[in-house]
Amino acid sequence: MSSEASSAVPQSNGRLAATSLAALGVVFGDIGTSPLYTLKTVLDYTGSHPDPSATLGALSLILWTLFLITTVKYVSFAMRVDNDGEGGIIALMTLLGVKAHQRPIIIAVGLFGAALIYGDGAITPAISVLSALEGVEQIAPALTAYVLPAATVILLALFAVQPFGTAAIGRAFGPIMLAWFLIIAALGLYGIVQHPAVYVAINPLYGLDYLVRGGMQGFLVLGGVFLCVTGAEALYADMGHFGPGPIRLSWSAIVFPALILNYAGQAAIVLAGAPTDGNIFFRLCPAPFLTPLIVLATVATVIASQSIITGAYSMTRQAIQLGWLPRMTIRQTSEEGYGQIYVGTVNWLLMIVTLGLTIGFGKSDNLAAAYGVAVSATMLMTSVLLFIAMREIWNWPIWAAGAVAALFIIIDFSFFAANMAKVMDGGWVPLLLASIVYGVMWIWHRGAAAVHDRVVAEQTPLTAMVEQLHSGKIARVPGSAVFFTRAKDQTPPVMVWHVRQNRALHETVLALTLTVLSVPRTDSEERLSVARVDDKFWRAEARRGFMEHPDIPEILAECRAKGAEIDLDDVTFYVGSETIVPREDGKGMPRWQEALFAALGRNAARISDYLELPCDQVVEIGREIEI
Repeated sequence: MSSEASSAVPQSNGRLAATSLAALGVVFGDIGTSPLYTLKTVLDYTGSHPDPSATLGALSLILWTLFLITTVKYVSFAMRVDNDGEGGIIALMTLLGVKAHQRPIIIAVGLFGAALIYGDGAITPAISVLSALEGVEQIAPALTAYVLPAATVILLALFAVQPFGTAAIGRAFGPIMLAWFLIIAALGLYGIVQHPAVYVAINPLYGLDYLVRGGMQGFLVLGGVFLCVTGAEALYADMGHFGPGPIRLSWSAIVFPALILNYAGQAAIVLAGAPTDGNIFFRLCPAPFLTPLIVLATVATVIASQSIITGAYSMTRQAIQLGWLPRMTIRQTSEEGYGQIYVGTVNWLLMIVTLGLTIGFGKSDNLAAAYGVAVSATMLMTSVLLFIAMREIWNWPIWAAGAVAALFIIIDFSFFAANMAKVMDGGWVPLLLASIVYGVMWIWHRGAAAVHDRVVAEQTPLTAMVEQLHSGKIARVPGSAVFFTRAKDQTPPVMVWHVRQNRALHETVLALTLTVLSVPRTDSEERLSVARVDDKFWRAEARRGFMEHPDIPEILAECRAKGAEIDLDDVTFYVGSETIVPREDGKGMPRWQEALFAALGRNAARISDYLELPCDQVVEIGREIEI
């Protein structure tokens, strides 16, 4: 259930290589483009002329951060804990907080960690594209004035093409990123040759000495060092798309070595006397190849941004399925993969925030102050959840789980604390975004629970409805009716209202409940249960995982195969359209929460649109619900 064995699928060498190549284009874009700005940001703390000990100390901290957080924590530990093959903080939260037990604290931690990722999703495209384009300063300083307009145009184009899907472009992502990693590795080697003594930075004592001697400034440097692993959470979150094997192979064989070489090469040319003003990454490149490198870097940052945007779509779908966000229109853009989706609301909101950050901060240096706070907090929360997983999933003794988790938590908390020092310089932006998203999640879930409780309190027993149908006072008309309902053992409220107002009912009736489980996907034997209530009257419950979208025609066909005699060619769908109003007795939700929940409900996608029901076969019945 929650071990690597449950999700690992045996793969041939050729298949593994192909999947690993695809993973390069989806998983590693963010962490793979971090050399564009990380070392420069770290050395900015030391002034324009860092001494050799500062340069070697900074490099040592970066190398060991990459190893401890990415290789040890995520690749070696986190990827061994999966929720039926899915990774990421939401999957981990549902595994520990919903699937096993109802634990509000764990759910709150997981949801706030997920909300923080939206903040990262807005900043990543801005800082990545800006840092790539700023390489033109090395060609001609006069071109600097065009960096911000060019970045704005590229980001606009990136979000504008999202509705068309990325399946075709996605096939090219892997080879492009492979070329990127090979080139930055070669550039790193070119730099190392100029000052081979840089290799001594592999000794962690250089990094520790830098921290100790630097005092408060040395501690604050950790905020810049952390930028080298801002994409590490993606390794875990994208595990469900590729499996752990291809991600581990890509990281160990290509990405990690390329990053080490490039960071070492940058530090080497600084030790050799290269200035640290401007972009150190582009100073590695010989002048004749600078323009092609800037183009490749821009393409790589667009790919990194695409990965973040796609991840935001997937996370939104999971949150909707689990009842933490209002319904949004989700469009499948390709039959090639379930992850190829488009969520318009998320896309345009991300675009507005990203462009606002790009224009507002203007330079990647300024954005670096805002970057890292969100991801470091998410990583800290993941470490806490991993401790619980070690105890409950792996059954480790508390001393072993505590020792490993303590190492992760100390490292993560150090980075988080260092990043919190940047709050007033822009770090408040992702925290504000995350707080807004978390507030929306919390109020929506609370309101949905209040609606459910109100509906349950007013339900009509199935036996009472059957007696009413047998009384002969209800006319039965030809055709089949499907009533969608939350009630699993009571009469659908929409059906009660329909019968009361029209005094008629279709000849064949199916009451259908859609239940989203706290697993990504359901087993075939658990997907559907059908029970006969009365002659021509059936109850059905369709269960789907939080990574699945209900296919209503498929569900109805399965119901018919299990004995429900519905006419698939003559079906009318009945759904409720709820108007939320405050309770008059003063016992409901606070007015401001009720008003916000009602506004979210009014702007949510209609259930008929969300389920993709044929519009000419749907009857929506409105009713007021007091909460």
